Amino acid sequence: MARYTGPDCKRCRREKTKLFLKGSKCITNCPLEKHKNYPPGMHGQARRTKESEYLLQMREKQKCARIYGVLEKQFRNYFAEASRLSGKTGDNLLTLLERRLDNTVYRAGFASSRDQARQLVRHGHFTVNGQKVNIPSYRVSPSDIIEVKASSRELTPFLAAINDAGMRETPAWLEPIPTQLRILVHSNPERGAIDTDVAEQLIVELYSK
Repeated sequence: MARYTGPDCKRCRREKTKLFLKGSKCITNCPLEKHKNYPPGMHGQARRTKESEYLLQMREKQKCARIYGVLEKQFRNYFAEASRLSGKTGDNLLTLLERRLDNTVYRAGFASSRDQARQLVRHGHFTVNGQKVNIPSYRVSPSDIIEVKASSRELTPFLAAINDAGMRETPAWLEPIPTQLRILVHSNPERGAIDTDVAEQLIVELYSK
């Protein structure tokens, strides 16, 4: 499966905003804070692209997909499913993305970034309701119990999670228990509890054309 393997900072510069793709590492040595708030590439500083309505919509979609680490085909599938659900399509889209297992692990503070969370899930370090799950896109549901496998509890990311417990704000729909390396899912996330800096209406407008 195709996956971007270049520098994360380039993606932030392309979107002209911090995407926090490297977690806490984005707080220091950020190119955007070193007056490099222009697109990457040799012509990035000189390029003057007219920001049309379509461009704004496309950039917002790209930003959202990059934040959650989702490829184009996956993102379209999420949007198609969100449009079939009752309620606002934009809200449904963000809710579906938030319910991914890799995002849940990140939100609970058991990984420093979504990329790291995705890798930990893929390597089979988590169980959901007692069953091993190694699919990052696995969708969590209310009453699910996510745990770190007993054989993985001494790994550095999880020891760091115990040590840094309480330092990161956790959304109300989740209850991490760092001492037990367990995550309780209390409900589905609502739009008001999702702090992702995305104007989802622009994405809806893009795909509705």
